[in-house]
Amino acid sequence: MSSIDIKAIADELIAARAARRADVIPPSARAGGIDLDTAYAVERELIQSRREAGQSIVGLKVGYANRAMWRALKLDTLAWATMYNDTVQFAVNDAAELSIARLTAPKLEPEIVFKLKRAVESGLEDPAAVLAAVDWIALGFEVIDCVYQDWKFQPVDFVASFGLHAGLIVGAPHQVEADEIPLLVEQLASFKVSLFNGEERIAEGAGKNSLKSPALCLGELATAVARRSGAHTLGAGDLVSSGTLTEAQFLSPGQRWRAVTEGLPVSPISISIVG
Repeated sequence: MSSIDIKAIADELIAARAARRADVIPPSARAGGIDLDTAYAVERELIQSRREAGQSIVGLKVGYANRAMWRALKLDTLAWATMYNDTVQFAVNDAAELSIARLTAPKLEPEIVFKLKRAVESGLEDPAAVLAAVDWIALGFEVIDCVYQDWKFQPVDFVASFGLHAGLIVGAPHQVEADEIPLLVEQLASFKVSLFNGEERIAEGAGKNSLKSPALCLGELATAVARRSGAHTLGAGDLVSSGTLTEAQFLSPGQRWRAVTEGLPVSPISISIVG
C-alpha cells in the first residue's frame, strides 16, 4: 500500500509507547486501512529504530496461536514480532521482579519459551523433528502492553505495534536431550498450567492452547517466517515465546504472580510486580 507512510506509523507507535498513551487509532481503522505486508514493513521500521538505539534481536514472540480464530481474523497463519536484548530477562531461583512504571496497560501471559540450537526447517509438521532443533525449553511470562484504546485491535495492528511485546521473563531452562524427545512430544501436547495471583488460582490452561502443542507452534512459526521476505530468520541461539497458555491478566503493583505446570518437566516461575 504505497499511500501508507510506513515510517510515520512506526514513529507514531514508538512515541505513543514512550508517552504511555492508550488512545492511538489502530492503523486498520484509518482511511485506507492497512494490510499484513504493510504491518510487517512497519515492524521492520521498529527493528531499525531499536537497532539504532543499540539493541539487538534475541528472537521472536508468537501471537494468534489459535487456528480456530484465523478464518474470522482473515489470517492464514500465526503472527509474530521481535524480542530484544533489553526486553528479555531470566528469573533467578525461579523468581523475578518486574517494574511496570514505564508501561501503559500491561498484561501477563504464561508461555513456553524455546531456545534454538539450530534453525528449524520450514514445513515441519512432526513435533519430534521440530524439537530436534531445540536446545532447551522453559516456562516464561510474556508481558504485553497496548497503545490502542480498550485493547481493541486487529492482527495487522498487533504486528505494527511491536506485537504488543513489552518484556519476557524466562524461567529455569530444561535441556532437551535426544532420547527425551518422544516423551516431550506427548507432554507438550497434554500438559496443564495453573496461574496464581498470590495464593488465588486465577486461570488454568494447557499446552494444546498453543496450536495444539508449543512444538507445533514453533514449527508453524518457522514456516511462516520463511515465507515472508525480510523477516528475521530464526537460528542458533534465538529465543521463541510460543503463545499464551491462558487468558492474559492485567498487572498492577503489589501483585505476585506464579505459574506452575503439571505434566511437563519445567520449573515454576514467579514474578513480583512493582510500580
